[in-house]
Amino acid sequence: MPSQAGAEMSSPRTKYRSKAANRSVSADWSAYSASYDLLSKHNPEYQALLQGFEAFLDSIETPQIIYDIGGGTGNYTEIAARACPDSEIHFVEPDTNMNRSAQSKLAAYKNITYDNRTLQDIDATGTADLVICIHALYAMPAPEQRLADLRRLLRPGGCLYLIDIGRYMNVPDWRSYLFASVKKELGLIGALRVFWQGREIAKQNKSILEAQKKGVYWTHTETEFASLVAQNGFEIVRQQSVYRDHSDLLVCRAIS
Repeated sequence: MPSQAGAEMSSPRTKYRSKAANRSVSADWSAYSASYDLLSKHNPEYQALLQGFEAFLDSIETPQIIYDIGGGTGNYTEIAARACPDSEIHFVEPDTNMNRSAQSKLAAYKNITYDNRTLQDIDATGTADLVICIHALYAMPAPEQRLADLRRLLRPGGCLYLIDIGRYMNVPDWRSYLFASVKKELGLIGALRVFWQGREIAKQNKSILEAQKKGVYWTHTETEFASLVAQNGFEIVRQQSVYRDHSDLLVCRAIS
């Protein structure tokens, strides 16, 4: 369930309040899915993330078993399926509309199985060579426990490709950035058309911000994020800030 917006430049809530948080305050991912790919196509930062993932796959030995956790509309799975046609790929997305969108998009690929369960309900253990989790962990309940679940999926030495939004949403800032990018690409009329068609994105991003402020969705600093990942059985191979410095990217190896 990747997000199409970034973070607000204010002090993040760094402690996840899993017991106190009201899970009813959250984004409507089904509504989000209808416009998600429209704006991601015109978002240079999102396209840079996709290109970075493709370059990563080119740099490693072909994984035989791949899981895409919280795979949204399937953009990362599509790259993996294209780059690794002989791999066994498991697309995991609990939202019905997101999952349906991905299945439609990826219909030409025969090496993908689809799962609508949550991460904690996936019973596979120690089999994956690569687990992908992009802009999804922050929206899961008890993310520190979900990191343990991600580790559980991987064989020793397996790789986790993890990107997570760490700071508060700043919807106006991202709207301005995206509008300027689309206007440069398509002109004023084209930009207005895209933003009208994708207006649900702004609405849902406001819901994400509200959920972050209420402690429903996780926020963290780079240091806190890396520390928690390491505590859950991973060696961090690479860490960097991405998505206009609003998200953290970690490439990790599962420790025996």
